[in-house]
Amino acid sequence: MLDRFFGLTENGTDFRRELLAGLTTFLTMAYIVVVNPSILSDAGMDWGAVFVATCLAAALGSLIMGLYANYPFGLAPGMGLNAYFAYGVVLGMGIAWQTALGAVFVSGILFLIISLLPIREWIINAIPMSLKMAISAGIGFFLAIIALKNAGIVVDSQATLVTLGDLTALPTLLAALGFVIMVALSYHKVPGAVLIGILAVSIIGIPFGVAQFEGVVSLPPDPSPTFLQMDIAGALELGLVTVVLVFLFIDLFDSSGTLVGLAHRAGFLDKDGKLGRLRNALVADSTASIGGAALGTSTTTTYIESAAGVNAGGRTGLTAVVIAVMFLLSLFFLPLVSGIPAYATAPALLFVACMMARGLADLDWDDITDTAPAVVTAIAMPLTYSIADGMGLGFITYVLGKALSGKAKDVHLAVWIIAALFALRFAFMH
Repeated sequence: MLDRFFGLTENGTDFRRELLAGLTTFLTMAYIVVVNPSILSDAGMDWGAVFVATCLAAALGSLIMGLYANYPFGLAPGMGLNAYFAYGVVLGMGIAWQTALGAVFVSGILFLIISLLPIREWIINAIPMSLKMAISAGIGFFLAIIALKNAGIVVDSQATLVTLGDLTALPTLLAALGFVIMVALSYHKVPGAVLIGILAVSIIGIPFGVAQFEGVVSLPPDPSPTFLQMDIAGALELGLVTVVLVFLFIDLFDSSGTLVGLAHRAGFLDKDGKLGRLRNALVADSTASIGGAALGTSTTTTYIESAAGVNAGGRTGLTAVVIAVMFLLSLFFLPLVSGIPAYATAPALLFVACMMARGLADLDWDDITDTAPAVVTAIAMPLTYSIADGMGLGFITYVLGKALSGKAKDVHLAVWIIAALFALRFAFMH
């Protein structure tokens, strides 16, 4: 039954591989069930209620992605968007968190309308292959800088922005060990290399005190403090139109870029660089945002960490269903889930980053008007710490480079529009 519904054989996979891929992706995403409540609680929201909302929103979004779109991608409240929600809107603008939730809800509705219409599909399929490959590599580099930061290998510096961390620190050494374990096991084609590496260094860290075992099972906290608390009427006031549009704009391009990058890594793009069942994936993404706002969390979106599961062999929606089940189980296993330290998931992200970087090898290096914007896109994502900003700089470079080279007719209308919107965003919204 599962084979027929998800097309396991057709996609060259099986139940065991999909299960392993789902577990791998979940472990690389599991940090969100602790990090998201910590960020949103700074905005005055109840930590326990946001924890429940985070788990349920991630389960809902991943389930829809798996059953409706049949893609192996996990969803959860987006990093960056939750920070904008808490520190930009609530604390920065003095807007009540209930009203901010209303803005997320309204932006999700707009997102769904755009997804149902051919507009967004037209936009994504119009992106040139060079930028699609650059987006994939750039997301990899973005994962890399997150991984290096979580591992303590890269730290901030007043003089040089970033610098080398303390390589003698035990968590850093364990992260490095996890990475080489993954590399070695992957070379020998051992199934679940990433998952084995995560679990191995987590267990090793317990007797040294850098990882903690705080128990296994606990009852879920009360979700009522944030459940259905969004103030939609307040979000529709004229003064909050900009907030709604910013949520929509960032989610539109972050999720689009993530979908394209993951699809390229998984081999889902056809020879013209188009993604089949794209509309289904977009509907899943936007519906998750609406559901997440109703549950009491910031914008829910497709996660770049899904690349870990793709790399582990996940090719169908069964992987996403496994992710959804794991997030539901997380409601009852908070002590165990929160025990996976950042240094253990960091090597998984770095390993995936290495795999995603190879997209740049497929560029047409003889055409500088293709390669230069692609390289700008890939480099800008980690250095601006934003998928959307990296895409924006890449699109603007692509359009201007083609136009000034006398190749303006090669640029699709949608790409011109995207570049113009990004230019406006940089000019007035940044």
